[in-house]
Amino acid sequence: MNELMEARIELGFETDSIESLAARYRSAKPFPHIHLESFLDPELARELAQEFPRTGTAAWTQYKHYNENKQGLTKREQVPNGLGRLIDELNGPEFTASLSRLTGIPNLIADPSLEGGGLHQSGPTGFLNIHADFTVHHHHPHWRRRVNLILYLNEGWQENWGGAIELWDRGMTHCVVKIAPLLNHAVIFSTDEDSYHGFPDGLTCPEGVTRKSVALYYYTEEMVVSARSTNYRARPADARSKAALIWADKQAVSAYSKLKRKLGLSDNFASSLLALISRSKE
Repeated sequence: MNELMEARIELGFETDSIESLAARYRSAKPFPHIHLESFLDPELARELAQEFPRTGTAAWTQYKHYNENKQGLTKREQVPNGLGRLIDELNGPEFTASLSRLTGIPNLIADPSLEGGGLHQSGPTGFLNIHADFTVHHHHPHWRRRVNLILYLNEGWQENWGGAIELWDRGMTHCVVKIAPLLNHAVIFSTDEDSYHGFPDGLTCPEGVTRKSVALYYYTEEMVVSARSTNYRARPADARSKAALIWADKQAVSAYSKLKRKLGLSDNFASSLLALISRSKE
């Protein structure tokens, strides 16, 4: 499996094409990004989709509050073998160096702890409101978040089920790009204070079907970094009441993010409290 993995990843970042890919990436709107429609060897992608673990075990963190409804598996040792080897490959020095060339951001650092990343999964009604990501690693105060890589592993996904990642303009006036979460499609994009994205409408996939993805985040080490938690935003068409709840939940997320950094709280602890707050508002 490693040989297939390495071969297909290298094809995506060949020396003679990296500059054209980089030009596409850096000129993309509404912020630098690239959509790769065949990221891995197709056979490997299908194998990894079939290996993707079901939810319902203690390994999965419940990210369920007003601004999102999904689950995450962030502990590398609990990731199945093939998916774990893929994560190791994408966090390795060779791929990280290629990512720096693609994005134009030198000295990118991979995150072996998979903070907030790893495996993500959402079932029917799952969603993630439009947001810009947290800016600083919760346990490395000099790590500034710079790049997201999301690989989708949804064989047979129907686009009318929703779940497309939406990239919004920096003024939050309209969605500029929508990319369906299809098998073996990957999206790489730069993260900054106003790189707004998400899949804000509840999924309509059948029971037993989930939206599956591998999410990896990359950082740069800097002496001074301004820390800000995930910045959820209302859409122009959202009702005032919904916008107010999005804002209130964002403040709760910000408060718990500060506690998490200070006290070393786990995602399970914080997300349980946020879910309790969310239920009390309903």
